[in-house]
Amino acid sequence: MNTTIRNNALQRLQKRIAYSFRQPELLQQAMTHRSFSAQNNERLEFIGDSILNYSVAKMLFDTFTDLPEGRLSRLRANLVNQDTLAEIARELQLGDCLFLGQGELKSGGFDRPSILADAMEALFAAVSLDADFASAEKMVRQLFEQRIVSIDLTAHAKDAKTLLQEALQGMRLGLPKYRILHQAEKDSGQVFEIECDLGELGKQFHATAGSRRAAEQMAAKEAFEYIRNQYGEIK
Repeated sequence: MNTTIRNNALQRLQKRIAYSFRQPELLQQAMTHRSFSAQNNERLEFIGDSILNYSVAKMLFDTFTDLPEGRLSRLRANLVNQDTLAEIARELQLGDCLFLGQGELKSGGFDRPSILADAMEALFAAVSLDADFASAEKMVRQLFEQRIVSIDLTAHAKDAKTLLQEALQGMRLGLPKYRILHQAEKDSGQVFEIECDLGELGKQFHATAGSRRAAEQMAAKEAFEYIRNQYGEIK
């Protein structure tokens, strides 16, 4: 990748995470895969993993004050995983910032979930080393806030979209349709406005969040609560 293009991508990334590095070499290391250089992000991942787990655990602890340890642990496991980190990385367009060897470039490593997730963890560590733990925790909170807000504790192990789909199937109705009504780019990242259309019921529900997935979950939660209030529990 052209050096100027990557440097521009690194600048955009700092705007999206609302943090400007005083030591840009730390950011570069966080974005460097082992296929590119021996000075890579593997050691940073070790620190970043701990920062992420603590920060999300504290958010869940503060948000769900009555939940026992076991349920908090399950909620954290559903949030702190490769898929979620890769999704956040894509929202931040982090793949454009990666330093990859030629083999990884040719095989699409810039969008590989494992590479994106590792780079996210390394990014948390880089912020903590460039500033302090509080700055890294603040970034984690910004990135995970909407995902935690949209958690439905009545769903047990199921998310809102799954519950809505099962409720509609129980009523012998068609599946909901999700549409992007508006998508905007801001300094803090992308913003999505999503519509959840229940079709045969003639109802639409809207939500706005920093990721398409989070917005869909929020809209689905509203739709599911509407069905439950109007029609009761669906078998």
